[in-house]
Amino acid sequence: MMTLFSDACRTHQLGNMTMMAGLLLLASGVLGGYVLDSYLGLLSQVSAHVLVIIGPTLIKIGYVMRINARHRLQLAY
Repeated sequence: MMTLFSDACRTHQLGNMTMMAGLLLLASGVLGGYVLDSYLGLLSQVSAHVLVIIGPTLIKIGYVMRINARHRLQLAY
């Protein structure tokens, strides 16, 4: 696990991908939970609302990974 985060460039890329995945999960959760809710069954609506929680969590984790990588790359503001 430590070898995954030992390279700052790789950690920065992983943080970007994590943020994008979180954004996609959040968008699909909002779409399924609030826009298309009348077309979905109960289990699908519950799953969509769970994505509304998981999406921002991944965005925050990815953001912290990027901050860590930028600090190690001496690119922090």
